[in-house]
Amino acid sequence: MTDPVTASVRIAAPPDVVFPYFTDPALAVKWIADAAYLDARPGGTFSLDVRGNPARGEYVEVDPPHRVVFTWGIEGRGDFPPGSSTVEVVLRADGADAAETVVTLTHRDLPTEDYRRSHQKGWGELLGILAGVAGSTLPD
Repeated sequence: MTDPVTASVRIAAPPDVVFPYFTDPALAVKWIADAAYLDARPGGTFSLDVRGNPARGEYVEVDPPHRVVFTWGIEGRGDFPPGSSTVEVVLRADGADAAETVVTLTHRDLPTEDYRRSHQKGWGELLGILAGVAGSTLPD
């Protein structure tokens, strides 16, 4: 196994606005997925189609609006099967009146250095998209 991938972003919205983007299928398709089926409870299904890749796993922990943990793997990939890695997302209120969120994502147990590199790049890009989408949902 490789070292964990970590990515972080500051979003101009409080954690209670950002958190549902990790648990609500209608919001997941706005930043990470082409299609999403999410049953956000421990043991519930985590299923996203991300840029043509069928990411599959299950929720391990759901603690709104602070933390979500889910397993992750790619359907049809023998070297990276569904549920074989773990993604932990921590949301921390920050800024004036805690009106912003620092999201820190840690992806553990990626099977090879190639997967580690591609996920490092992908998570960085996707969290940037999330910042634009979730940060634009607040009224002016």
